Amino acid sequence: MSNQRIAIIGGTGDQGKGLALRWAKAGFEIIIGSRDRERARTASTEMRASLNASGAANVNLDGATNADAAATAPIIILTIPFAAHVSTLKEICEKIKAGSLIVDVTVPLESAVGGKPTRVLGVWAGSAAEQCRELAPEGVQVVSAFQNVGAEALARLDREVECDVIVCGDDKEAKQRLRPLVAAIPGCRYVDGGPLANSRTVEAITAI
Repeated sequence: MSNQRIAIIGGTGDQGKGLALRWAKAGFEIIIGSRDRERARTASTEMRASLNASGAANVNLDGATNADAAATAPIIILTIPFAAHVSTLKEICEKIKAGSLIVDVTVPLESAVGGKPTRVLGVWAGSAAEQCRELAPEGVQVVSAFQNVGAEALARLDREVECDVIVCGDDKEAKQRLRPLVAAIPGCRYVDGGPLANSRTVEAITAI
């Protein structure tokens, strides 16, 4: 599994960077996505330097636009603010290939509309992950995970994360595709969170 490419959409944010660092260190091929190609490439260069300093070897990490990143990877991780959720999905959806897996890490925090980060917004679809499923192309699997894994803990490469990763999805095989990525992060434990509708509860954990 370590030679499988992972696209991290919105990968220049703290959560995206943390996941990218962990998976790149574990040997996965990572492509950082951003609305700005140069910003993505700058972030990937900085992350490679950080990984090399930590002793990681043969790091495969690059940057591209969100659309280009999504077009080249079978596993697509959404680490974007809720305010950009719909627009980003519309931007990348036509580039995503059938059979791909989208892992939605988005949390609909009230801060997206100027409110408090300790509250979540109501989403017509039920949750950000269910909204993603409605917008995703036919033949693309959608699960949610990593909402409650702290960016600061991910960035500390010399420490284990020590966190349960609750994975929600309606397709058991889709959830199992994510298990090796959870196992690749030291201290993370895979937990089957049931159907995608349970993302409504899991997303709210972030506010706590």
